[in-house]
Amino acid sequence: MPPSPDRSSDPRAYDLDALRDRVLPHAEGEVDDSIPELADADPDLCGIALALPDGEVRGSAGSDVPFSIQSAVKPFLFALALVDTDGEALDRIGIEPTGEAFDAIKLESGTGRPPNPMVNAGAILTASLVDGEDVAARVARAHRGLSAFAGRALEVDESVARNEHLLGDRNHALAHLMRAEGTLSVGADDAVEAYVRACAVLVDARTLAVMGATLALGGVNPVTGERVVPASVACDVVSVMATCGVYDGSGRWMRAVGVPAKSSVSGAIVLSAPGQLGAAVVSPPLDEQGTSVRGHLASEILSRDLGLHVFAA
Repeated sequence: MPPSPDRSSDPRAYDLDALRDRVLPHAEGEVDDSIPELADADPDLCGIALALPDGEVRGSAGSDVPFSIQSAVKPFLFALALVDTDGEALDRIGIEPTGEAFDAIKLESGTGRPPNPMVNAGAILTASLVDGEDVAARVARAHRGLSAFAGRALEVDESVARNEHLLGDRNHALAHLMRAEGTLSVGADDAVEAYVRACAVLVDARTLAVMGATLALGGVNPVTGERVVPASVACDVVSVMATCGVYDGSGRWMRAVGVPAKSSVSGAIVLSAPGQLGAAVVSPPLDEQGTSVRGHLASEILSRDLGLHVFAA
């Protein structure tokens, strides 16, 4: 691992630009090309941000560049579904890790449930469990909830949403499979629509760090002071992030970084260090597990230098 840019354990003094400079030369990995907007992402983009309990948000260069949240939205959809179903979502979705790909067309044997809310099948189901009498109402509720996590009104990249819906054949297949199994209670197309519109929400690293901090701090947004979800819900979500948030790389992630996190094909990683802070890194080139190469390295250094590893003595 490269040497740390700053040995300070105080996140208020930590040199995020020096950390960015340290990881930027690591150009390994491939940019996701599942839709044109992701394929066109700048491979040299790298932004790092921290959101602290007192509401201070710190970011490096590149931390204010917008991108679609993609799979980093999954913990927040899960949280909203838990709130809106009074916890029933825990009976509808598994919470166990899976060694399968994030978009594997596979459900739990015998139950027809998605294995966990951090894979596509689970997130499509959680999007359908958000409160609303129709797809428009569920989309609106999810948007309000995500904006509350962010502490500001978020926008949707309509081009991303449109292309994800048109080109997301595996997502449609998953929705139809869950519908056939009786797991999905709304129309398959409506479920996918709600999910892809959540994935198309625009954030930057600073905003994503605030969202991660809201979960890390028991459901209270440190910038606005608003309680977004109950502490019990935040605990449930962060626990599943720890075991499932980086797909089939979750075990290696927790050993090396030790902070609950969720990766994304946009190259974003959101981290929730319980009781301490939220963090986010964005850099589009991905490893074989779909995790940002620079983001993984930056997260490992941050965790070590700031003492964030949840299992460190």
